This record gives sequence, C-alpha cells and structure tokens, in this order.
Amino acid sequence: MKRVLLTGAAGTLGKAMRRTLAGWADELVLSDLVQITDLKPGESFQACDLADFDGVKALVKGCDGIIHLGGQSIEGTFESILNGNLKGTYHIYEAARQHQVTRIFFASSNHVVGFHSRETRLDADSPMRPDSLYGVSKGFGELLARYYFEKFGIESALVRIGSCLPKPLDRRMLSTWLSEEDIADLVKCVFRVNRLACTVVYGASNNPWSWWDNRKSNFLGWQPKDSSAQFETEVLAQDPLLDGDHPALLFQGGFFATAGHFEDDD
Repeated sequence: MKRVLLTGAAGTLGKAMRRTLAGWADELVLSDLVQITDLKPGESFQACDLADFDGVKALVKGCDGIIHLGGQSIEGTFESILNGNLKGTYHIYEAARQHQVTRIFFASSNHVVGFHSRETRLDADSPMRPDSLYGVSKGFGELLARYYFEKFGIESALVRIGSCLPKPLDRRMLSTWLSEEDIADLVKCVFRVNRLACTVVYGASNNPWSWWDNRKSNFLGWQPKDSSAQFETEVLAQDPLLDGDHPALLFQGGFFATAGHFEDDD
C-alpha cells in the first residue's frame, strides 16, 4: 500500500492500529478531530471533522485505501451520533467515489446484531438487530457500503468489531474479544485479496466462547491467531455471574441492550 487514510486515529483503536500497522503502508494519513503530534516515520496528520464534506474530500484525495474508524463508538442521542456516524460515513464513501478510491475497511460493530440471543450463532446473512442508536448508525453504514458497491464498484469489508482491547475485561468479552494484532492482520488481508466485494466479517479472535461464524469470508485468508482462552481463569474470577434473565445476559450486545434511550420526552 502506498497512501492509506486512517480516520479516528486518536481513538483507542486508532492508536492500536498505528502501532500494529507501522511500516505496512508507505504513508499512513492519520485524521481525527483531536490533534496528533507524536507522528512516527511514515505517518502524516490532517485534522478533519467528518461532518465537513470538503474537509473529507481533501483527506481522501490521493489515497489508495481507507480504514474508516472515525465516529462515535458508544451509545448516545441521535444528535450526538449524527455527524460522525451518519454524515461522516456518507462523506467518506462519496469522497471515495469522487476520488476513485475503490477499497474501504469499514469499522462496523457487533451492536448491529446485538439483539440476537446469545444462543444464536450468527453468520454474514443473519439479519440486523441493532441494540442501540449506535448500532443503527453502523447498520446505516453497512447499507451505504452495499449501495456504493452495487452502484459504483467500491469494495468494502464490513467488520463487525467485537471488543478490541489488550485483553477481555468481562465474561461477555471472552466471546467478543479481538486482539490488536488480529485486527491488524485482518486489515492486511482486506487490502491484499484480489476481490473483496462487499463482505461482512465478524471481528473476533479465535475464542473458544464464540457466537459468530466467519466461513463466508474465509476467502480473505484471515486466520486470527490469538484467543481469549489465556484470560479465562482471570476473567471468571473477577466478573461475577449475573441473574440469568438479565437483559445484558440474554442478548449478544450485552449492556448496550439496556443503555439509553437518551432522547428527551416532551
């Protein structure tokens, strides 16, 4: 890769991607609302509000790939999600169309399907059941990516990221954990494969506690190497069992199933 745009580069996942993708591209263009000053060799920075289309167009110009992590990553009001997750994602795809960028890694979320029960094993064809307005916004992004693929040939990996942290923090994350190294390997697979199309990938490491089936994206060649098993004893000791009928236990989205709704009632 020559010049790749990384949005949301100042966030937790963006910082991890900077480390794990170091040297992978000739230039990694970092973008966020927050200024990044600790640039490493091969990195450049452009501040941008994703709600500003002209700014996004300037970001995308000259890039040959986009890793789109930018936007709000937690539940909130519709207004708090609107600019980054809805307008911002549209601006990324439209700027890609105008500048002939044909491949995007779109950071979707497991919360697109968070209202499926934990007993249900999901694959790429499982229906969206968002557990939050945040999940709804990521479902919008997936549909937008599908539209831009069908109409303009822009290929996307729709990566329904689980819990990308240095280690799982609770029982749910034993199923949803995605290591920082595994997601970096997935990025490389997405941009290496001959044909990507518009493909759903569940972003989880090789965990023994698993709800998601990635066989329909096996053509990518991604084989996660890490596993939550190494943390199982520690997590089970620290995270007490909830009542079996608690909504956070019933649904794959966990506490997102009960978070919000933050809109004010008249």
